[in-house]
Amino acid sequence: MSSERINKMSRIEQLKDFLKESPEDSFLRFALAKEYEKSHQTERALAFFTQIANDDPEYVGLYYHLGKLYLNMGEVRKSFDTYTKGMEVARSQDDKHALSELVAARMEIDEDELD
Repeated sequence: MSSERINKMSRIEQLKDFLKESPEDSFLRFALAKEYEKSHQTERALAFFTQIANDDPEYVGLYYHLGKLYLNMGEVRKSFDTYTKGMEVARSQDDKHALSELVAARMEIDEDELD
């Protein structure tokens, strides 16, 4: 096993331990989802991202990354809809930075792929 894989696994284990202490912490769940994504454990990453979307839909940082994950999975409609939802959340929070990233990401989607 490569040292990089060991480090990723140890980060995952550390985050899981932190999450045991604070199971509702969206930031920890988000960080764990990103580590799973980096480790090519797409289904686990998706599970944590969707858990955040269900439990804490105002967590604006989620939408860009979940949209990208859907896009990488070939789920173009889900990606588009996720970016759109994120744009609504960003507007409601007056988060111009998140809004601009989400708008740019959604604009990259070819609308012909949405059907």
